[in-house]
Amino acid sequence: MSYLRTFLPWIVFAVVPSAQWQWGALAGLLVAVGVVAQQRCTGVGFDALIMEAGSAVFFAVLAVVSFADSHSAVHAYSAALSSVTLALISGASLLAGKPFTLGIAKRTTPPEVWSLKPFVRVNVVITTVWTAAFTVTAAALAALAHAGQGHSTAATLVQAAGFVVPMLFTVRYVATVQARAKANG
Repeated sequence: MSYLRTFLPWIVFAVVPSAQWQWGALAGLLVAVGVVAQQRCTGVGFDALIMEAGSAVFFAVLAVVSFADSHSAVHAYSAALSSVTLALISGASLLAGKPFTLGIAKRTTPPEVWSLKPFVRVNVVITTVWTAAFTVTAAALAALAHAGQGHSTAATLVQAAGFVVPMLFTVRYVATVQARAKANG
């Protein structure tokens, strides 16, 4: 559920028809701001909202660009730019030593394990996989956009795979790590 909440603005943007991309950008912005506000009201710190805050900034910029010129060349590459942004946010979180998945994992993990090296290491691995997936997705979407297929069925499938593959990895990797910990514990 936490990943769904984290990526909800991107999902909303993706389901709005590309012909109305400015409204998709605005909807993504409103959802991102709503998620950040709702989470802050429940006491979640900004350090646990890295992806959500970055999403709000992206959608704010995209909304301004898209409403200023709904026929902007940015439109053709908006899906690729979305994945580039996600890759940059997740990569920057790794470089800063605060993998974005830590904030998500902390929501379902007892506080006593948050600072343990294995917990942090698992989140570094998971965030690295998400970063790689976003990067590969961005490259594939940019190639599709360059070929005039930026909003095609193929692009939609690439975008979906860019979320499903790292999500499946996350679930399986966490389960494997937990099983090893129980076996060794």
